[in-house]
Amino acid sequence: MAKDAPEPQTKVIAETDNYLAWEAEEPDGETTYHLELNNVTLHFFKEEWDEFLKLARELIA
Repeated sequence: MAKDAPEPQTKVIAETDNYLAWEAEEPDGETTYHLELNNVTLHFFKEEWDEFLKLARELIA
């Protein structure tokens, strides 16, 4: 009988009425980041997330 795959450990980073940012510690050790923007969800690996945060900081500077 096959074992169930372990579930990722998730943590909410920030949340508003319509948006959600959360991270997941995947079973393979990778951290992924997710933005839920109404009916669109964006998924990022760590390097992509860091670049996205740099872009966001430049937008609000």
